Amino acid sequence: MTDDLRIVLCVNRTCPWSGKPVSSDSLTMYRGKVVGFCNPGCREKFEAATGAFDALIDGPR
Repeated sequence: MTDDLRIVLCVNRTCPWSGKPVSSDSLTMYRGKVVGFCNPGCREKFEAATGAFDALIDGPR
């Protein structure tokens, strides 16, 4: 985890997948903001989903 991924900088307090409180070991950076999840599995699910949509949006037309 880098210094940028601190729970105090997190834009959310509950996991968008489960609704449980975010955990300091389950943070990621998305579009310049720290986003938190309740566990690494939820974080990985988010990264996969947003990565797929970002590729579609940013990809060739």
